[in-house]
Order: sequence, then C-alpha cells, then structure tokens
Amino acid sequence: MTRAGTETITPRHAVPEVHQLEVTHVDGDAYAVEVRGHTLLVDQPEDAGGQDTAPTPTELFAASLATCVAFYAGRYLARHGLDRAGLKVRTEFTMATDRPARVASVHVTLAPPPGLPDRRRAALLAVASHCTVHNTLHQSPEIDIDLESIDLEP
Repeated sequence: MTRAGTETITPRHAVPEVHQLEVTHVDGDAYAVEVRGHTLLVDQPEDAGGQDTAPTPTELFAASLATCVAFYAGRYLARHGLDRAGLKVRTEFTMATDRPARVASVHVTLAPPPGLPDRRRAALLAVASHCTVHNTLHQSPEIDIDLESIDLEP
C-alpha cells in the first residue's frame, strides 16, 4: 500500500474480483450452469446413469484447460501478427483407478497453425503453458464447500 497525504491507496490487484456462477438441477443427472448470462449443460453418459445430453463435469474440466491453452496461444499469435487459423488443441485425460475419484493425468497437445515460423514455436509453447487454468492446477486454490442454511418458519 502507498500513502497519499492521509489517504491510503490500495492497489487494484490487492482486492480480488469475485466471479460467480450458479448450477441448478435440470433432470436426472443433468445440470445447468449459469455464468454471465451464458448457460452450459452437464450430464453423464447413459452407461453411468445419465441421458448423455451434454459433456460431463470432468470433460468440462479438461475442456477448460484446453480452451485456456488455446486462448493464450491465440493471443500470442495475434500479438505477433500471426494467423490463428488452423490453431488446435487436443486433450486426453485418464481417470485414477483408486479412490478418491479424480483425474490422474492430462495430456495437452498444441497444434500451431500452418506456417508458424520455427523461431516462434518455443515461445508459443511457453506462453500457452502458463495459461490461468494450468497455473491454477499447479498452485491449487483454496476450496471450501459448505451447506447453505435454510430458515425454517414455524
């Protein structure tokens, strides 16, 4: 913090912005995620008891990493005046075979657009490898899960 006269000025980065989303039950194992006016759906495959109407939460987890890598790579390309057309990110993940249920490994392959100069390849990979989701997985956030109180009227 810095002081200007008697007033204390707090840098913008010192107060984190709170982002919110809400998940509501749709039907069976399907849920809707509302975030900033957008709706995403999740479900389970039929062999897991769902109706397979949408990706699973775990698939969206892997998709979150892949799209974050793609976004950072795309921004790098745009910043250097390079075409993003043809940029692709493929992701494979495996589930742990023991408990607790979790993703055991994730492999991300960044396919640069055709014609990317060789001198840009290492920098593209470095930038994409430091996307927000990847950073978060390496420095785990605090996670609290609590149960909302319900006021019972007499």
